[in-house]
Amino acid sequence: MFGEGSRDNVALSKEGLFDKLEIGIASDITIRDKWSCGEIKKPETINYRTFKPEKGGLFCEKIFGPTKDWECCCGKYKKIKHKGIVCDRCGVEVTLSKVRRERMAHIELAVLIVHIWFFKTTPSRIGNVLGMTASDLERIIYYEEYVVIDPGKTDLNKKQLLNDAQYREVIEKWGKDSFVAKMGGEAIYDLLKSEDLQSLLKELKDRLRKTKSQQARMKLAKRLKIIEGFVSSSNHAEWMVLKSVPVVPPDLRPLVPLDGGRFATSDLNDLYRRVINRNNRLKAILRLKTPEVIVRNEKRMLQEAVDALFDNGRHGHPVMGAGNRPLKSLSEMLKGKNGRFRQNLLGKRVDYSGRSVIIVGPELKFNQCGLPKEMALELFEPFIIKRLKDQGSVYTIRSAKKMIQRGAPEVWDVLEEIIKGHPVLLNRAPTLHRLGIQAFEPVLIEGKAIRVHPLVCAAFNADFDGDQMAVHVPLSIEAQLEAKVLMMAPDNIFLPSSGKPVATPSKDMTLGIYYLMADPTYFPEDHGGKIKIFKDVTEVLRALYSGGFLDEHTDGRRDETGRGIHIHEKIKVRIDGQVIETTPGRVLFNRIVPKELGFQNYSMPSKRISELILQCYKKVGLEATVRFLDDLKDLGFIQATKAAISMGLKDVKIPEIKSEILKEAYDKVAIVKKQYDDGIITDGERHSKTISIWTEVSELLSDALYVEISKQTKSKHNPLFLMIDSGARGNKSQLKQLGALRGLMAKPNGAIIESPITSNFREGLTVLEYSISSHGARKGLADTALKTADSGYLTRRLVDVAQDVIITEKDCGTLNHIEITAIRQGSEELLPLKDRIYGRTVSEDIYQPGDKSKLLAENGDVITSAQAELIDDAGIESIKIRSTLTCESRRGVCAKCYGLNLANGRLIGLGEAVGIIAAQSIGEPGTQLTMRTFHLGGIAATSSTPEIVTNCDGILVYIDLRVVVGQDGNHLVLNKKGAIHVVRDEGRSLEEYKKLLSTKSIESLETYPVELGVKILVGDGEKVTAGQRIAEVELHNIPIICDKPGFVKYEDLVEGISTEKVANKNTGLVELIVKQHRGELHPQIAIYSDPGLTELVGTYAIPSGAIVSVEENQKVDPGMLLARLPRGAIKTKDITGGLPRVAELVEARKPEDAADIAKIDGVVDFKGIQKNKRILVVRDEITGMEEEHLIPLTKHLIVQRGDHVMKGQQLTDGLVVPHEILEICGVRELQKYLVNEVQEVYRLQGVDINDKHVEIIVRQMLQKVRITDPGDTTLLFGEEVNKKEFYEENKRTEEEGGKPAQAVPVLLGITKASLGTESFISAASFQDTTRVLTDAACSSKTDYLLGFKENVIMGHMIPGGTGFDTHKRIKQYLEKEQEELVFDFVSESECAC
Repeated sequence: MFGEGSRDNVALSKEGLFDKLEIGIASDITIRDKWSCGEIKKPETINYRTFKPEKGGLFCEKIFGPTKDWECCCGKYKKIKHKGIVCDRCGVEVTLSKVRRERMAHIELAVLIVHIWFFKTTPSRIGNVLGMTASDLERIIYYEEYVVIDPGKTDLNKKQLLNDAQYREVIEKWGKDSFVAKMGGEAIYDLLKSEDLQSLLKELKDRLRKTKSQQARMKLAKRLKIIEGFVSSSNHAEWMVLKSVPVVPPDLRPLVPLDGGRFATSDLNDLYRRVINRNNRLKAILRLKTPEVIVRNEKRMLQEAVDALFDNGRHGHPVMGAGNRPLKSLSEMLKGKNGRFRQNLLGKRVDYSGRSVIIVGPELKFNQCGLPKEMALELFEPFIIKRLKDQGSVYTIRSAKKMIQRGAPEVWDVLEEIIKGHPVLLNRAPTLHRLGIQAFEPVLIEGKAIRVHPLVCAAFNADFDGDQMAVHVPLSIEAQLEAKVLMMAPDNIFLPSSGKPVATPSKDMTLGIYYLMADPTYFPEDHGGKIKIFKDVTEVLRALYSGGFLDEHTDGRRDETGRGIHIHEKIKVRIDGQVIETTPGRVLFNRIVPKELGFQNYSMPSKRISELILQCYKKVGLEATVRFLDDLKDLGFIQATKAAISMGLKDVKIPEIKSEILKEAYDKVAIVKKQYDDGIITDGERHSKTISIWTEVSELLSDALYVEISKQTKSKHNPLFLMIDSGARGNKSQLKQLGALRGLMAKPNGAIIESPITSNFREGLTVLEYSISSHGARKGLADTALKTADSGYLTRRLVDVAQDVIITEKDCGTLNHIEITAIRQGSEELLPLKDRIYGRTVSEDIYQPGDKSKLLAENGDVITSAQAELIDDAGIESIKIRSTLTCESRRGVCAKCYGLNLANGRLIGLGEAVGIIAAQSIGEPGTQLTMRTFHLGGIAATSSTPEIVTNCDGILVYIDLRVVVGQDGNHLVLNKKGAIHVVRDEGRSLEEYKKLLSTKSIESLETYPVELGVKILVGDGEKVTAGQRIAEVELHNIPIICDKPGFVKYEDLVEGISTEKVANKNTGLVELIVKQHRGELHPQIAIYSDPGLTELVGTYAIPSGAIVSVEENQKVDPGMLLARLPRGAIKTKDITGGLPRVAELVEARKPEDAADIAKIDGVVDFKGIQKNKRILVVRDEITGMEEEHLIPLTKHLIVQRGDHVMKGQQLTDGLVVPHEILEICGVRELQKYLVNEVQEVYRLQGVDINDKHVEIIVRQMLQKVRITDPGDTTLLFGEEVNKKEFYEENKRTEEEGGKPAQAVPVLLGITKASLGTESFISAASFQDTTRVLTDAACSSKTDYLLGFKENVIMGHMIPGGTGFDTHKRIKQYLEKEQEELVFDFVSESECAC
């Protein structure tokens, strides 16, 4: 293959860089005449005595160049003065030895050999061109059968295969010269050469037009694409067969002498040696009159040797080397983590770097890091040498180096001078997001460890238990400038993923600040004194310091002078003309708070500190915020030291009510056990209920313990409470294990053990409890190891799919938008609207509801936090915003559709690599997500609250609910999708409320989605009051409820086939259980209006696992239970959570147990059974249109006959298939589904990621369309093309008066989308290297080097940040105008890398 950069009509920059790269198949002339410097005839490498390369061998100096600089092989010519002379004795050119890394050679083959990539890589290119199967080709290429090339006078067909017997038969019948049949590479070469690709292309297009079969059309389209690739490129099909093999330069396959006279060699040398040996042997055999069988065998062996060289193991058994290890072929050199692409081209190595252990540096300022003197000396050596020479201290580099080694005093002075204003980069592996590498001003320190500012630890995810960091020195002025302007730690105090501060105090800093700001605990009135009033802050501080700093440890005693003041004493002080009741601690804290933020007079847990930092940045800017952060750090450490908070065993309180609660729980469990023994409930229900009881106990004790330790005694704080409440260390769950009980544990398989650990760590565990605990601990460690690798791989795939998404323009001018609402779960608001819309661009004017004169945000505004608050307060439910999902930029996305850069709160700049930021934002928290797929079944798969209680007064309204009044007078819900709303009492009729709710004209105060079987205790339209129980939820069963009166008849409930009677072991009671079966039976209960069973009024499908609750011929009333399906019996739904769920979504995989969804709006009906599948019909009541769904009998239906369903609504249990949402509901619904589902996984783990990052990934998954009708365009049926290409081709066709193509959107997983990128270099460096390169070479693809990866691989500057076109042009212009201005401009520009 060849690649060439186009230099035609391209203005090259001063570096002489090319702007595009084309790849194709190399012809024999190219290999021999353009690449090769000579033919290799011998398999020898070097002479074992002289260690010199053998002439004509694999390392020949005559072909590849000299092994020593400016010296020929025989030594006749030495030194540079003979440059360019070819020695007349040995024939070696006098030049640099580095030419041995560039010069290639070739091996002249005795027979034609097929290149394995074009034959074996699927789809087989040769097979597609010739229209032959891979197995037929294999038999021809490996000399098993003949193929007819020219049938001549015979009755044979062209391309017909003949075995030996048939071949001899044809010769006997027709004579040897009457036809041409060959085998091996020569046969393939002749067939390819004789193929008229232009006529073949025309023929295939005609066949494609006439064929009706979808499968045949897809097959034809694939072949057509390959043929079109050859026709439209300069490639010839016969070039896929080799006449000569190119040989890689010798320095890229070195032979290194080891101690003891042995050599270490590259595997390629062994593979080349095999090819040369077999080739030479074949040449010799062909010269002699050798039997055909031997010749054929030798030819086959040569084909196999060349195959092994190109791709060892692709055909047959791999060639083994020493130690039975497969040899690494040329393909292996490119593939995988250690291949050429990822190891050398993308994995750049850096000089001028060092690494060391890190320790905390609390004395440092935010922009500083402590650099050990010895390390700095080594890193800045070239700068020191230059400065010493400039000063005249030394005159040569050697003497400067000696001076540095001696550690002369002037060297240290020079070093101090040099590092002023020269930033260094600190990096901690793994670098999961851009904050893993930041710039700092170095401060020279003694010792050998690097010192790091405590506040940057969170960004690096560093701690001081032996972590190491690497230091890199930016060398060029531009690099130093970028480090200073863009990468300094103070510029990176917010997370690009969510905009939240990352540089927030933690651990002891938080504890110190929280302690200082704690609520008053010393009240003078309790000690017979009066509240002190101070005229100003200075007076408070004087009293605090001069009278003795009193706190917990002084127990509130005054000193002899009586002037002492308690740090948590309640005082009054005048601040800015206002008398404020506060504590001296709070006065002390407010000294460091910027005036604009006002007086902070409340406790300060870590969450509030974080909010304060964000507020500070918005009000007073970056500089003041960084100062504030440094002050927070200092104050926090000082106060934590002074407070001297320590923890004793007695601080762990055990709740007094523990024994009482445990006794109650054991009693409840005993009742459940009795119910099981009496046969009232199943074993699954018993398990679920037991776990439910213990979960409740666990929560009760946890809350009781927290209340207990939060009580202040003798004006002292409990240190455990301080640590947890401040957010410095620990949480409620850990506290629960210390003082209440450890609770429920899981088995190694993930199932929950029924009996909990009732002891806590304060009391100590029994041996059995300790052994049960060990499962979880071990599984946790194993999970962490797996999670890290999986998370890293996910990040790599995300980066690859989004790497070329950059901000290319300010505004694309699109009118498209997405609609966004707050995220709710039941009545609880999980994510308010203000948080979702902050930093996004509005695509319509937003007014105050009911007041058109008050404009809250104008179309095109980027919403500020103040505007977001106003919109939220105005009670607006949803707004339309612009999104990267709807951006119409030709390449990349525009700034308006993206919105604010969350890392600095400003509108995103041109050239910003938003794709990579998005990938890092989603991938970085990956390690925090659980790996577990929950096997909880039952209770854990459903709501864990057994009742619904309303929080407000109002009217209860049922929406989309089918209910039946039960025997107790309550309403039982009969359908799956529905909700109960509480609306404000405005004196309207129930119908009015329903109508207004359905049109969203009024807002409900609370909404509760309810499921099948929920018992509603309040009627439709009745009044409710706050705190009232309005519904009960059945946690352990899904009930199947009768909605009409009548008599029961069993249908297809055949004992032994579809049902079984199971006797309870303890009670002997017999239960009828529906079991899974393979037959044509459809178990259901039919209800007839009369005892004679003549008039059918309803049927109820009974899923497998359900327990039938009624007898045959029994009389039933509405609301009666016909059967119940224990939730534990629902095996269908293991909840896939955490990392595997994110991967499943972004890879667009079909979930294991996929749900069926309705294709149209309509009413559900059943039409019997067909081949073990239930026929479910959805009928549109208006048009009468019907859509059939074939649902396996083993699947659990969540709809019943007569239910009204919406398009896209689930009909069965399980997860929805994203491709079906796309097909049925369209692109917008799919985008919404994917964004929400990914966000839900992160939200469950408490990880905050902005929607815009997920939207970018989803955008990349929906970049392509599949052609359904090519019209008059050049596109092919079934071809997947970029939307941009599709629209451009249609536009061109319409302008020419042709018929445009039709297409449907396609959802691709991120791996497939990465491989389908326009850049073949980027795709090849990701995965499937050989397939991508083969495909690109056959079509002569051109890579325009528009993305990041391809530019890094080519050694160019990335086209983003300061390498973005706009910035590059400005730089070149300024260089011409005035050299010094460059740096002033870049520092002022708002570009971000």
